[in-house]
Amino acid sequence: MSFKDLKKNSTSMASKLQEELEKSNKSNDYKDDRFWRPTLDSASNGYAVIRFLPAVEGEDIPWVKLYSHAFKGKGAWFIHNCPTTLGEKCPVCEANGELWNSGTESDKRIARDRKRKLNYVSNILVVEDPAAPQNKGKVFLFKYGKKIFEKIQEQMNPEFEDENAVNPFDFWKGANFKLKIRKVEGYVNYDKSEFSAASELLDGDDAKLETLWKKQYALKEFVNPKEFKSYAELKVKLVDALGGDVRGESMEDESVENEAPVRNNRKPSPKTDVDEDVDVESYLKSLGEE
Repeated sequence: MSFKDLKKNSTSMASKLQEELEKSNKSNDYKDDRFWRPTLDSASNGYAVIRFLPAVEGEDIPWVKLYSHAFKGKGAWFIHNCPTTLGEKCPVCEANGELWNSGTESDKRIARDRKRKLNYVSNILVVEDPAAPQNKGKVFLFKYGKKIFEKIQEQMNPEFEDENAVNPFDFWKGANFKLKIRKVEGYVNYDKSEFSAASELLDGDDAKLETLWKKQYALKEFVNPKEFKSYAELKVKLVDALGGDVRGESMEDESVENEAPVRNNRKPSPKTDVDEDVDVESYLKSLGEE
């Protein structure tokens, strides 16, 4: 391009560069549109009706169980999948076990704050979504925690003899799930969520159900070992995040060794029902006994 052309096209080039900047910003702000997320109002309340869908072809279970860690240390954030998902050792879990078994409440608080978080991923059909009606009738992935999973378990294994077992993931004998979200004492709460009576999905039309089934997403990618960092890599990331020893104290301060464990004064991350692990204290204690 000549200097004359450069000057002539300066206005159009500015517009072109602006377009490229916008593309770049969009690519950096990655969001997996396969996942459905309930919309909450200003009071953190939300409502929707979804249907859990069966396993896709080549997979036997309609959910995957995932563990992860997400906490901010002195040096940086640590947000990574936990290799215990795959039955492998995790340096964060080991460090938490060490803290838990130190016998001090301050260490236990740190361990709780850094504990592994439990989530599940399933395919769903959005039956009703008043806050986002464009989602109605579409297949999405849905990430949820132990509270909702417990409700699924209760459907499949009812507590009382007069209740019938229902497989919520069944096309023909499953049930819609009414997701009711509230904010209780500052925390997200799903206690009022419930399953409807068992019913056929799409009136049991096999042709429509097969079409729907083929739109579902494979779940095995979420437990692909490639999605998990190695023990050595996580160890380096953990040291970077803590900026020092297992409590996040500076290792350059020699006086730390002779002091009682420093209380973790930073505010814990907002607690929700969707990311709480099961029997955390027993799990942390067992790590210290291995």
